[in-house]
Amino acid sequence: MKELLLKQKQVVFFIIAGGLSAVMEIGSFKIFSIYIPLIFADEYNYHGIYFPLSNIFSTACGIITNYFLSIWFVFVRGKHSKKREFAYFMGVSFLSTILSLTFFQIFFSFIFIDHLDLGFFVVSQEMLSKISAILLVSVLNYTVKKNFIFNG
Repeated sequence: MKELLLKQKQVVFFIIAGGLSAVMEIGSFKIFSIYIPLIFADEYNYHGIYFPLSNIFSTACGIITNYFLSIWFVFVRGKHSKKREFAYFMGVSFLSTILSLTFFQIFFSFIFIDHLDLGFFVVSQEMLSKISAILLVSVLNYTVKKNFIFNG
């Protein structure tokens, strides 16, 4: 098992960095989804889009966290300059954000119709949707970042 982890060190570090970024994104989403509706009442449902600002702001927090963790711990600098690498990272992150927001809306509207009661903890419909969207998009993110951005 130890040999497998050493061979797949980059994947393990990506999972750890992604997990920390997801914690940042989910935590900030929870905070934003509580406080933004106090200022902007339509945040719950803005023309059929649920929690748009909370999603955008929390995703930005997750992206920034992930960028720094990726360049510090996961990937070796590739063949691109720092500026170009950052621009590619942000471009991929922008597309990932669109995908994540789309998946969130699908999960929130059609899949997670109610909260999940675990007995000792209740997971809300919006949190289930956010977590699921993050997990789905993270597979795409790793593949694109490894093969196109940080491909030394």
